[in-house]
Amino acid sequence: MPRNDDVCFTSSSLKIPISPLPPTLPFFSQTKNSLSRLIDSLRFRSDALSRTFHSAAGHFLGNSPLLCSASLSLTQPAKSAHSTLLCSASLSLVQSGNDSATQLEPPIQQQKGQQPHAAGRYDEERVLISEVLVRNKDGEELERKDLEIEALAALKACRANSALTVREVQEDVHRIISSGYFSTCMPVAIDTRDGIRLVFQVEPNQEFHGLVCEGANVLPSKFVEDAFRDGYGKVVNIRRLDEVISSINGWYMERGLFGVVSDVEILSGGMIRLQVSEAEVNNISIRFLDRKTGEPTKGKTKPETILRQLTTKKGQVYSMLQGKRDVETVLTMGIMEDVSIIPQPAGDSGKVDLIMNVVERPSGGFSAGGGISSGITSGPLSGLIGSFAYSHRNVFGRNQKLNISLERGQIDSIFRVNYTDPWIEGDDKRTSRTIMVQNSRTPGTLVHGNQPDNSSLTIGRVTAGIEFSLPIRPKWSGTAGLIFQHAGGRDEKGNPIIKDFYSSPLTASGKTHDDMLLAKFESVYTGSGDHGSSMCVFNMEQGLPVLPEWLFFNRVNAHARKGVEIGPVRLLLSLSGGHVVGNFSPHEAFAIGGTNSVRGYEEGAVASGRSYAVGSGEISFPMLGPVEGVIFTDYGTDLGSGPTVPGDPAGARLKPGSGYGYGFGIRVDSPLGPLRLEYAFNDRQAKRFHFGVGHRN
Repeated sequence: MPRNDDVCFTSSSLKIPISPLPPTLPFFSQTKNSLSRLIDSLRFRSDALSRTFHSAAGHFLGNSPLLCSASLSLTQPAKSAHSTLLCSASLSLVQSGNDSATQLEPPIQQQKGQQPHAAGRYDEERVLISEVLVRNKDGEELERKDLEIEALAALKACRANSALTVREVQEDVHRIISSGYFSTCMPVAIDTRDGIRLVFQVEPNQEFHGLVCEGANVLPSKFVEDAFRDGYGKVVNIRRLDEVISSINGWYMERGLFGVVSDVEILSGGMIRLQVSEAEVNNISIRFLDRKTGEPTKGKTKPETILRQLTTKKGQVYSMLQGKRDVETVLTMGIMEDVSIIPQPAGDSGKVDLIMNVVERPSGGFSAGGGISSGITSGPLSGLIGSFAYSHRNVFGRNQKLNISLERGQIDSIFRVNYTDPWIEGDDKRTSRTIMVQNSRTPGTLVHGNQPDNSSLTIGRVTAGIEFSLPIRPKWSGTAGLIFQHAGGRDEKGNPIIKDFYSSPLTASGKTHDDMLLAKFESVYTGSGDHGSSMCVFNMEQGLPVLPEWLFFNRVNAHARKGVEIGPVRLLLSLSGGHVVGNFSPHEAFAIGGTNSVRGYEEGAVASGRSYAVGSGEISFPMLGPVEGVIFTDYGTDLGSGPTVPGDPAGARLKPGSGYGYGFGIRVDSPLGPLRLEYAFNDRQAKRFHFGVGHRN
């Protein structure tokens, strides 16, 4: 069995009190000013993590926790009168904290009758050395020849039959100690019959036989064991030990954790004691700052609403990376203008208190705007709509949202009230709740358009419902809800009608309106969130016939998208499909054709059926600044389901049931979102411009 398999590692979670720790680790020092300076260097905002982190780690570790010492002594026996070297010197290497000091005492004896020389001049005087040896502290040969070879290999100036200065001997003492195998080194010059013999008396380090690691609560024991395993049974090498310490500190740095090796000690029997100091979170508090002055103020948001968003908890070892994610999470709440985390020392406990500074945004206000309705395709400016809205982002200080909006066009209008609680109180799954009431009037041209008498037909809907959403797993979310809908057709004057010009029914019940109670389920997968990233959406609605006249049907719909970047060019593929089973309103049929479907056709001009499938491919490439070009092709089909829609509205309007389009266009990034202008050809040799705001559905 290999020798290293017998390594026995022991670990302990006992923590040494902070007060007796040496002042070499400023983070756990009792000096509050040094701790405050460290914490100040570590405070960050979400955009400054990388700049401060390396500074923090360096401040933790210092240069090295290791201590070494050496002494230099050059002496001449009293009986000898042949040597001109009558001097002594000492060399000590010590380290305390981040500062190291090297001291060389000048000669204290001179040759009889010789005038004293300055130390610098004496250092330059050379003495001929006839022999150079390495021995133990008792002057005997080393038991291990490999250590003698290591010491001799470290020498640079000290060679047999060479003339040396005191400074050169000092430098070689440094080199022997720097090799890492020896704890002490004392050079001794002995006058012999053959000349001066220079002997380096060294004391090797102990052999490594075990490890005690204290205070490492989050550091994996396997990581420590693997770091030390190769050194078992070998003489401890200080340089290698320093590399291991650096790797442990690097493990903390890579994860943004406040942890560092604070002390290393080689005990008798070849045991190494490793003391690790980890800063745990003692308390987290919220401090509101004024938007204009930056001074502390009273906030409108309840602190617990912010605290429950944080993944950093009391008792955890503080992680700067985790803190950065918490800052970004609080910003995504939409109610904060600026967020930062400041760690501060928690007295003399060695822990940290976190203060989260937040600047609140204005809670609510009115807004107005405009847009284009994709359901209206004819008439000058008939697709333009205006909007007016009031929104409150932080109702009751709990980050609950209230939106009241009105959109009005020449034909269509939508009045909507939404109340959303993004995280229901007391729920640990981050479930959100939305209550919605809506009254809309939208064009019926997608399914029942192209009236020969040029009359317009609209679909009026009154909708109310409640939905619950929660994250299922990373990048996956789910939504479930219950929605009631009252819908029917209207003519130009707003009067209820049950059939269109072609006598196709507008309702499934034969009345002026259809009532339905829908159970809704939706699952969404999003990649990185960018438009070119992967996405998958599955939606299902089930009509519940609670009353006999309420509709009973099932509708499923799916959409998938995949983006691939090839150098500066991006390829985007998308596929959509759906199917309806049961008794449903004809105006709810799947409509194919238009800006967000098959380009080259008017809205809904390809088909309207119980089933559908639409595929699209786009190649986009940069052109100039925010402008990019695009080449595209689309195909859509109702899979032969058009005649199965009640009244066959697609057959009455001679819709082909399938078709394709292709073309080119440009996209421009704007404050309103991407502006799309496209020119498309279809399989019937027709040409058409398409304009849209935002990405395709």
